[in-house]
Amino acid sequence: MDVIVVGGGAAGIMAAVTAAENGKNVTLIEQNDRLGKKLFLTGKGRCNITNACPVEELFDNIATNPKFMYSAFYGFDNHATIDFFRQCSLAVKTERGGRVFPVSDHSSDVIKVLRKKLDSLGVRILFGTKLTDIKTVKCGEKNKISGVIAKKDKKMIEIPADAVILATGGRSYPSTGSDGAALSLLQGCGIRIKTQEPSLVPFTCDDKLITDMQGLSLKNVGVTVYAGNREVFSGFGEMLFTHFGLSGPLILSASAYVKEKDYRSGVRVIIDLKSALSVDELDERVLRDFKENQNRNFANSLGRLLPSKMITAVIERSSIDPEKKVNLITKQERQRLVNLLKCFEIDVNGNRGFDEAIITRGGVDVSMIDPSTMECKVIKGLYFAGEMIDVDALTGGFNLQIAWSTGRLAGDSIKEE
Repeated sequence: MDVIVVGGGAAGIMAAVTAAENGKNVTLIEQNDRLGKKLFLTGKGRCNITNACPVEELFDNIATNPKFMYSAFYGFDNHATIDFFRQCSLAVKTERGGRVFPVSDHSSDVIKVLRKKLDSLGVRILFGTKLTDIKTVKCGEKNKISGVIAKKDKKMIEIPADAVILATGGRSYPSTGSDGAALSLLQGCGIRIKTQEPSLVPFTCDDKLITDMQGLSLKNVGVTVYAGNREVFSGFGEMLFTHFGLSGPLILSASAYVKEKDYRSGVRVIIDLKSALSVDELDERVLRDFKENQNRNFANSLGRLLPSKMITAVIERSSIDPEKKVNLITKQERQRLVNLLKCFEIDVNGNRGFDEAIITRGGVDVSMIDPSTMECKVIKGLYFAGEMIDVDALTGGFNLQIAWSTGRLAGDSIKEE
Protein backbone atom coordinates (compact mmCIF):
# COMPACT_ATOMS: atom_id res chain seq x y z
CA MET A 1 0.00 0.00 0.00
CA ASP A 2 1.08 3.57 -0.70
CA VAL A 3 0.70 5.77 2.37
CA ILE A 4 1.23 9.52 2.53
CA VAL A 5 1.92 11.24 5.85
CA VAL A 6 1.51 15.02 5.82
CA GLY A 7 3.58 16.78 8.49
CA GLY A 8 7.09 16.07 9.73
CA GLY A 9 6.50 16.78 13.41
CA ALA A 10 6.25 14.33 16.30
CA ALA A 11 2.90 12.81 15.29
CA GLY A 12 3.72 12.62 11.59
CA ILE A 13 7.12 11.03 12.14
CA MET A 14 5.69 8.43 14.52
CA ALA A 15 2.89 7.65 12.04
CA ALA A 16 5.38 7.27 9.18
CA VAL A 17 7.67 5.03 11.25
CA THR A 18 4.77 2.81 12.29
CA ALA A 19 3.26 2.47 8.80
CA ALA A 20 6.69 1.65 7.37
CA GLU A 21 7.31 -0.95 10.08
CA ASN A 22 4.06 -2.55 8.96
CA GLY A 23 5.40 -2.93 5.42
CA LYS A 24 3.70 0.08 3.81
CA ASN A 25 5.35 2.22 1.13
CA VAL A 26 5.46 5.56 2.96
CA THR A 27 6.01 9.08 1.67
CA LEU A 28 6.34 11.85 4.26
CA ILE A 29 5.75 15.38 2.99
CA GLU A 30 6.93 18.39 5.00
CA GLN A 31 6.60 22.04 4.00
CA ASN A 32 9.78 23.08 5.86
CA ASP A 33 13.32 22.24 4.79
CA ARG A 34 13.85 19.91 7.75
CA LEU A 35 11.93 17.67 10.13
CA GLY A 36 10.74 18.56 13.62
CA LYS A 37 11.05 22.33 13.43
CA LYS A 38 8.53 22.78 16.25
CA LEU A 39 9.81 19.71 18.08
CA PHE A 40 13.19 21.43 18.18
CA LEU A 41 11.70 24.24 20.32
CA THR A 42 9.82 22.11 22.84
CA GLY A 43 10.91 22.04 26.46
CA LYS A 44 12.90 25.25 25.88
CA GLY A 45 15.07 23.39 23.38
CA ARG A 46 15.50 20.33 25.59
CA CYS A 47 12.44 18.40 24.31
CA ASN A 48 10.20 17.13 27.10
CA ILE A 49 9.54 13.82 25.32
CA THR A 50 6.82 12.54 27.66
CA ASN A 51 5.94 12.15 31.32
CA ALA A 52 6.79 9.09 33.39
CA CYS A 53 3.61 9.18 35.49
CA PRO A 54 1.33 6.13 35.84
CA VAL A 55 -0.69 5.67 32.65
CA GLU A 56 -3.97 6.53 34.40
CA GLU A 57 -2.60 9.99 35.26
CA LEU A 58 -2.19 10.82 31.58
CA PHE A 59 -5.95 11.29 31.36
CA ASP A 60 -5.96 13.61 34.39
CA ASN A 61 -3.66 15.96 32.49
CA ILE A 62 -5.77 16.14 29.33
CA ALA A 63 -7.77 19.39 29.34
CA THR A 64 -9.98 18.68 26.30
CA ASN A 65 -11.61 15.34 25.35
CA PRO A 66 -9.58 12.97 27.56
CA LYS A 67 -11.90 9.99 26.89
CA PHE A 68 -11.08 10.17 23.18
CA MET A 69 -7.48 9.18 24.02
CA TYR A 70 -8.36 5.85 25.68
CA SER A 71 -7.39 3.55 22.78
CA ALA A 72 -4.41 5.66 21.75
CA PHE A 73 -2.88 5.81 25.23
CA TYR A 74 -3.45 2.18 26.11
CA GLY A 75 -2.19 1.11 22.69
CA PHE A 76 1.03 3.10 23.00
CA ASP A 77 1.51 4.72 26.38
CA ASN A 78 4.22 6.92 27.89
CA HIS A 79 6.32 3.95 28.97
CA ALA A 80 6.15 2.53 25.45
CA THR A 81 7.39 5.93 24.22
CA ILE A 82 10.36 5.80 26.58
CA ASP A 83 11.16 2.24 25.41
CA PHE A 84 10.85 3.34 21.76
CA PHE A 85 13.47 6.06 22.16
CA ARG A 86 15.80 3.81 24.13
CA GLN A 87 15.56 1.27 21.30
CA CYS A 88 16.51 4.12 18.97
CA SER A 89 19.68 4.52 21.11
CA LEU A 90 18.55 7.76 22.76
CA ALA A 91 19.44 7.92 26.46
CA VAL A 92 16.68 9.58 28.49
CA LYS A 93 16.29 10.84 32.07
CA THR A 94 13.35 11.67 34.34
CA GLU A 95 13.25 14.99 36.19
CA ARG A 96 10.95 16.79 38.62
CA GLY A 97 7.26 16.20 37.99
CA GLY A 98 7.97 13.06 35.93
CA ARG A 99 9.21 15.06 32.94
CA VAL A 100 11.32 12.94 30.58
CA PHE A 101 14.18 14.52 28.59
CA PRO A 102 17.10 13.27 26.53
CA VAL A 103 20.19 12.95 28.73
CA SER A 104 21.99 15.36 26.40
CA ASP A 105 19.34 18.08 27.00
CA HIS A 106 19.30 18.69 23.23
CA SER A 107 16.07 18.35 21.25
CA SER A 108 18.21 18.00 18.13
CA ASP A 109 19.26 14.55 19.38
CA VAL A 110 15.60 13.47 19.46
CA ILE A 111 15.15 14.62 15.88
CA LYS A 112 18.37 12.87 14.78
CA VAL A 113 17.29 9.45 16.06
CA LEU A 114 13.86 9.87 14.48
CA ARG A 115 15.40 10.78 11.11
CA LYS A 116 17.73 7.81 11.37
CA LYS A 117 14.73 5.56 12.07
CA LEU A 118 12.83 6.90 9.03
CA ASP A 119 15.87 6.37 6.79
CA SER A 120 16.39 2.83 8.05
CA LEU A 121 12.79 2.00 7.10
CA GLY A 122 13.08 3.51 3.63
CA VAL A 123 10.56 6.30 4.18
CA ARG A 124 10.65 8.78 1.30
CA ILE A 125 10.75 12.39 2.54
CA LEU A 126 9.72 15.34 0.39
CA PHE A 127 10.84 18.64 1.93
CA GLY A 128 9.53 22.04 0.84
CA THR A 129 6.24 20.42 -0.10
CA LYS A 130 2.94 21.97 1.01
CA LEU A 131 -0.41 20.20 0.93
CA THR A 132 -2.95 22.07 -1.22
CA ASP A 133 -5.76 19.54 -1.70
CA ILE A 134 -7.01 16.08 -0.80
CA LYS A 135 -8.16 13.76 -3.61
CA THR A 136 -11.05 11.37 -3.05
CA VAL A 137 -13.17 8.93 -5.08
CA LYS A 138 -16.67 7.65 -4.43
CA CYS A 139 -16.74 4.35 -2.55
CA GLY A 140 -20.27 3.23 -1.74
CA GLU A 141 -21.93 5.78 0.52
CA LYS A 142 -18.58 7.28 1.55
CA ASN A 143 -15.70 8.94 -0.22
CA LYS A 144 -12.32 7.24 -0.20
CA ILE A 145 -8.85 8.75 -0.31
CA SER A 146 -7.06 8.51 -3.66
CA GLY A 147 -4.13 10.85 -3.01
CA VAL A 148 -3.09 14.44 -2.40
CA ILE A 149 -2.09 17.48 -4.41
CA ALA A 150 0.88 19.44 -3.11
CA LYS A 151 3.03 22.36 -4.16
CA LYS A 152 6.77 21.74 -4.51
CA ASP A 153 9.30 24.07 -6.12
CA LYS A 154 6.43 26.27 -7.36
CA LYS A 155 4.93 23.29 -9.17
CA MET A 156 1.73 21.42 -8.37
CA ILE A 157 2.24 17.67 -8.06
CA GLU A 158 -0.29 14.89 -7.52
CA ILE A 159 0.74 11.96 -5.34
CA PRO A 160 -1.54 8.91 -5.42
CA ALA A 161 -2.12 7.02 -2.18
CA ASP A 162 -4.24 4.28 -0.64
CA ALA A 163 -4.22 6.09 2.71
CA VAL A 164 -3.32 9.56 3.99
CA ILE A 165 -2.39 10.49 7.56
CA LEU A 166 -2.75 14.19 8.31
CA ALA A 167 -0.49 15.45 11.11
CA THR A 168 -0.18 19.11 10.19
CA GLY A 169 -0.28 20.50 13.74
CA GLY A 170 -2.06 23.54 15.12
CA ARG A 171 -1.40 27.28 14.89
CA SER A 172 1.00 27.83 17.79
CA TYR A 173 4.57 28.86 16.92
CA PRO A 174 3.55 30.09 13.43
CA SER A 175 7.22 30.79 12.66
CA THR A 176 7.66 27.01 12.32
CA GLY A 177 5.04 26.88 9.56
CA SER A 178 2.09 25.88 11.77
CA ASP A 179 -0.80 27.81 10.24
CA GLY A 180 -3.83 25.50 10.47
CA ALA A 181 -4.30 25.77 6.70
CA ALA A 182 -5.08 22.06 6.28
CA LEU A 183 -8.21 22.46 8.37
CA SER A 184 -9.85 24.70 5.76
CA LEU A 185 -9.40 21.87 3.22
CA LEU A 186 -11.16 19.49 5.58
CA GLN A 187 -14.13 21.78 6.07
CA GLY A 188 -14.70 21.64 2.33
CA CYS A 189 -14.91 17.84 2.68
CA GLY A 190 -17.70 18.01 5.26
CA ILE A 191 -15.48 17.52 8.31
CA ARG A 192 -16.45 19.56 11.37
CA ILE A 193 -13.70 21.76 12.79
CA LYS A 194 -13.66 23.29 16.28
CA THR A 195 -12.37 26.87 16.34
CA GLN A 196 -8.65 26.93 17.07
CA GLU A 197 -7.51 28.97 20.07
CA PRO A 198 -4.17 29.46 21.81
CA SER A 199 -3.59 27.33 24.90
CA LEU A 200 -0.78 27.02 27.45
CA VAL A 201 -0.32 30.74 26.89
CA PRO A 202 0.48 33.69 29.21
CA PHE A 203 -2.31 36.02 30.40
CA THR A 204 -2.36 39.76 29.79
CA CYS A 205 -3.72 42.51 32.03
CA ASP A 206 -3.63 46.31 32.01
CA ASP A 207 -3.16 46.90 35.75
CA LYS A 208 0.04 48.90 36.26
CA LEU A 209 0.37 47.55 39.81
CA ILE A 210 0.72 44.09 38.29
CA THR A 211 2.98 44.91 35.35
CA ASP A 212 5.28 46.91 37.65
CA MET A 213 6.10 43.60 39.40
CA GLN A 214 7.64 42.20 36.20
CA GLY A 215 10.37 39.66 36.83
CA LEU A 216 8.94 38.57 40.19
CA SER A 217 8.57 34.80 40.49
CA LEU A 218 6.29 33.35 43.17
CA LYS A 219 6.76 29.76 44.31
CA ASN A 220 4.47 27.53 46.36
CA VAL A 221 1.41 29.70 45.81
CA GLY A 222 -2.16 28.67 45.14
CA VAL A 223 -3.95 29.98 42.06
CA THR A 224 -7.68 29.83 41.36
CA VAL A 225 -9.11 31.15 38.08
CA TYR A 226 -12.68 32.25 37.49
CA ALA A 227 -14.42 32.86 34.17
CA GLY A 228 -17.33 35.04 35.17
CA ASN A 229 -18.58 33.40 38.37
CA ARG A 230 -17.47 29.93 37.32
CA GLU A 231 -14.30 28.40 38.76
CA VAL A 232 -12.36 26.85 35.86
CA PHE A 233 -8.98 26.07 37.42
CA SER A 234 -7.31 25.61 40.79
CA GLY A 235 -3.68 24.65 41.29
CA PHE A 236 -0.52 25.02 43.35
CA GLY A 237 3.00 25.82 42.22
CA GLU A 238 4.99 28.58 40.53
CA MET A 239 4.01 31.70 38.57
CA LEU A 240 5.69 34.79 37.15
CA PHE A 241 4.81 38.47 36.78
CA THR A 242 5.78 39.98 33.41
CA HIS A 243 5.67 43.34 31.65
CA PHE A 244 2.37 42.30 30.03
CA GLY A 245 0.75 40.33 32.85
CA LEU A 246 1.16 36.78 34.13
CA SER A 247 3.09 33.68 33.07
CA GLY A 248 4.84 30.66 34.56
CA PRO A 249 3.79 27.00 34.89
CA LEU A 250 0.63 27.61 36.94
CA ILE A 251 -0.67 30.32 34.62
CA LEU A 252 0.05 28.29 31.47
CA SER A 253 -1.86 25.35 32.91
CA ALA A 254 -4.75 27.62 33.91
CA SER A 255 -4.98 28.98 30.35
CA ALA A 256 -5.88 25.49 29.09
CA TYR A 257 -9.27 25.91 30.78
CA VAL A 258 -10.01 29.50 29.70
CA LYS A 259 -11.77 29.89 26.35
CA GLU A 260 -11.52 33.02 24.20
CA LYS A 261 -15.18 33.84 24.89
CA ASP A 262 -14.46 33.83 28.64
CA TYR A 263 -12.44 37.04 28.42
CA ARG A 264 -15.61 38.87 27.38
CA SER A 265 -17.40 37.86 30.57
CA GLY A 266 -14.34 38.57 32.71
CA VAL A 267 -11.47 36.37 33.87
CA ARG A 268 -10.08 36.69 37.38
CA VAL A 269 -6.94 35.15 38.85
CA ILE A 270 -6.96 34.75 42.65
CA ILE A 271 -3.53 34.16 44.23
CA ASP A 272 -3.16 32.66 47.69
CA LEU A 273 0.22 34.11 48.62
CA LYS A 274 0.45 32.07 51.83
CA SER A 275 -1.19 28.79 50.82
CA ALA A 276 0.60 26.80 53.55
CA LEU A 277 -1.14 28.84 56.28
CA SER A 278 -4.80 29.03 57.24
CA VAL A 279 -6.38 32.46 57.73
CA ASP A 280 -5.97 32.17 61.51
CA GLU A 281 -2.35 30.99 61.23
CA LEU A 282 -1.53 33.84 58.87
CA ASP A 283 -3.18 36.33 61.23
CA GLU A 284 -0.92 35.08 64.03
CA ARG A 285 2.11 35.41 61.74
CA VAL A 286 1.17 39.01 60.86
CA LEU A 287 0.64 39.82 64.55
CA ARG A 288 4.15 38.57 65.37
CA ASP A 289 5.65 40.67 62.58
CA PHE A 290 3.70 43.72 63.75
CA LYS A 291 4.93 43.30 67.34
CA GLU A 292 8.53 43.19 66.12
CA ASN A 293 7.96 46.32 64.00
CA GLN A 294 5.46 48.19 66.16
CA ASN A 295 7.29 51.52 65.96
CA ARG A 296 7.82 51.37 62.18
CA ASN A 297 5.64 52.72 59.44
CA PHE A 298 3.39 50.12 57.81
CA ALA A 299 5.34 50.43 54.53
CA ASN A 300 8.51 49.30 56.29
CA SER A 301 7.01 46.36 58.17
CA LEU A 302 6.34 43.88 55.36
CA GLY A 303 9.89 42.90 54.35
CA ARG A 304 9.74 39.45 55.99
CA LEU A 305 6.23 38.77 54.79
CA LEU A 306 6.47 39.67 51.10
CA PRO A 307 8.98 39.96 48.25
CA SER A 308 10.11 43.58 47.92
CA LYS A 309 8.60 43.93 44.44
CA MET A 310 5.17 43.09 45.80
CA ILE A 311 5.05 45.41 48.80
CA THR A 312 3.83 48.49 46.90
CA ALA A 313 0.92 46.59 45.32
CA VAL A 314 -0.14 45.01 48.61
CA ILE A 315 -0.02 48.34 50.46
CA GLU A 316 -2.17 50.02 47.83
CA ARG A 317 -4.66 47.14 47.73
CA SER A 318 -4.87 47.07 51.54
CA SER A 319 -6.00 50.74 51.74
CA ILE A 320 -3.82 51.11 54.86
CA ASP A 321 -1.87 54.37 55.07
CA PRO A 322 1.75 53.41 54.31
CA GLU A 323 2.94 56.04 56.83
CA LYS A 324 0.76 54.71 59.61
CA LYS A 325 2.62 53.33 62.62
CA VAL A 326 2.20 49.58 62.95
CA ASN A 327 1.06 49.86 66.59
CA LEU A 328 -1.86 52.01 65.42
CA ILE A 329 -3.16 49.54 62.82
CA THR A 330 -6.62 48.31 63.81
CA LYS A 331 -7.78 44.71 64.00
CA GLN A 332 -10.07 45.33 61.03
CA GLU A 333 -7.15 46.68 58.97
CA ARG A 334 -5.00 43.71 59.91
CA GLN A 335 -7.73 41.27 58.95
CA ARG A 336 -8.13 43.10 55.65
CA LEU A 337 -4.41 42.61 55.03
CA VAL A 338 -4.65 38.90 55.88
CA ASN A 339 -7.59 38.42 53.51
CA LEU A 340 -5.68 40.24 50.79
CA LEU A 341 -2.68 37.91 51.19
CA LYS A 342 -4.98 34.89 50.92
CA CYS A 343 -6.98 36.32 48.00
CA PHE A 344 -4.85 38.64 45.85
CA GLU A 345 -7.10 39.24 42.85
CA ILE A 346 -5.99 40.14 39.30
CA ASP A 347 -8.29 40.92 36.38
CA VAL A 348 -7.13 39.33 33.12
CA ASN A 349 -8.18 40.81 29.76
CA GLY A 350 -6.69 38.32 27.27
CA ASN A 351 -3.68 36.19 26.36
CA ARG A 352 -0.52 36.50 24.25
CA GLY A 353 -1.96 34.66 21.26
CA PHE A 354 -0.59 31.94 19.00
CA ASP A 355 2.87 33.52 18.82
CA GLU A 356 3.50 32.59 22.45
CA ALA A 357 1.09 29.66 22.89
CA ILE A 358 2.75 26.30 23.45
CA ILE A 359 -0.12 24.40 21.89
CA THR A 360 -3.45 24.88 20.10
CA ARG A 361 -6.91 24.08 21.44
CA GLY A 362 -9.51 23.10 18.83
CA GLY A 363 -9.11 21.47 15.43
CA VAL A 364 -10.76 18.38 13.96
CA ASP A 365 -13.89 17.58 15.98
CA VAL A 366 -13.29 14.24 17.71
CA SER A 367 -16.82 13.15 16.74
CA MET A 368 -15.52 12.94 13.14
CA ILE A 369 -12.77 10.44 14.10
CA ASP A 370 -12.92 6.77 15.10
CA PRO A 371 -10.95 6.83 18.40
CA SER A 372 -9.93 3.17 18.02
CA THR A 373 -8.16 3.80 14.68
CA MET A 374 -7.83 7.61 14.17
CA GLU A 375 -9.63 7.14 10.82
CA CYS A 376 -12.02 9.79 9.59
CA LYS A 377 -15.65 8.66 9.79
CA VAL A 378 -16.67 10.31 6.51
CA ILE A 379 -13.61 9.71 4.27
CA LYS A 380 -12.25 6.19 4.14
CA GLY A 381 -8.47 5.94 4.26
CA LEU A 382 -8.00 9.40 5.84
CA TYR A 383 -6.42 9.43 9.31
CA PHE A 384 -5.51 12.15 11.80
CA ALA A 385 -2.78 12.50 14.40
CA GLY A 386 -1.37 15.06 16.81
CA GLU A 387 -2.23 18.66 17.55
CA MET A 388 -4.66 19.14 14.66
CA ILE A 389 -7.16 16.99 16.62
CA ASP A 390 -9.30 18.76 19.25
CA VAL A 391 -7.37 17.25 22.17
CA ASP A 392 -4.93 19.24 24.30
CA ALA A 393 -3.15 18.77 27.60
CA LEU A 394 -1.22 20.55 30.34
CA THR A 395 2.53 21.11 30.38
CA GLY A 396 4.89 18.31 31.38
CA GLY A 397 5.29 16.19 28.24
CA PHE A 398 1.61 15.30 27.91
CA ASN A 399 1.00 17.04 24.57
CA LEU A 400 3.92 15.24 22.96
CA GLN A 401 2.56 11.98 24.34
CA ILE A 402 -0.72 12.74 22.55
CA ALA A 403 1.32 13.13 19.35
CA TRP A 404 3.28 9.87 19.79
CA SER A 405 0.17 7.86 20.75
CA THR A 406 -2.16 9.14 18.01
CA GLY A 407 0.60 8.90 15.40
CA ARG A 408 1.31 5.33 16.42
CA LEU A 409 -2.36 4.35 16.33
CA ALA A 410 -2.95 5.97 12.96
CA GLY A 411 0.09 4.29 11.40
CA ASP A 412 -0.89 0.94 12.89
CA SER A 413 -4.52 1.09 11.76
CA ILE A 414 -3.96 1.19 8.00
CA LYS A 415 -4.99 -2.19 6.62
CA GLU A 416 -5.12 -3.65 3.14
CA GLU A 417 -8.53 -3.07 1.54
